[in-house]
Amino acid sequence: MAGTLRAALRSVPEADVQHVGSTSVPGLAAKPVLDVDVIVPAARVPAAVAALESSGYVHRGDLGVSGREAFTAPDQDPPRHVYVCARGAVHVRNHLAVPEVLRRRADLREEYAAVKPALAADPDMDVDRYLAGKSAILGKVLEAAGPEVFTPAELRATRSLNDPTG
Repeated sequence: MAGTLRAALRSVPEADVQHVGSTSVPGLAAKPVLDVDVIVPAARVPAAVAALESSGYVHRGDLGVSGREAFTAPDQDPPRHVYVCARGAVHVRNHLAVPEVLRRRADLREEYAAVKPALAADPDMDVDRYLAGKSAILGKVLEAAGPEVFTPAELRATRSLNDPTG
């Protein structure tokens, strides 16, 4: 799948395909859907969008996240969410930092792993409540990435985006 994406993006200089999300952390329970970020310089986002569209991906817009363009894959082999992201954007650093921290910090990985099934077990769960429920542990994970990755203001903004009530 990564090879297919790289081939589709061969005309886009500096395109970097990254497997992110829970499925990129060995041993961490995750839904059977891959999260893939195609990271490009901001000026190359339109070219990456066009390249994926010409390869059969359906562009869904930014879905409310500036600097990120969402796509529906032309097939479900494997099931995946694909995003074109502007390099350096806060959400991209978030997507890259979370699995990196969870791979090296067993304590945070275990805490994160305990939160997800509890949330998923709630029959009334929706995506907004799910994100809010993960907000506290994600805040700890992002703080563990260090001040060289996120400023205090960026951490506050991310926390507010994930849990507008808290």
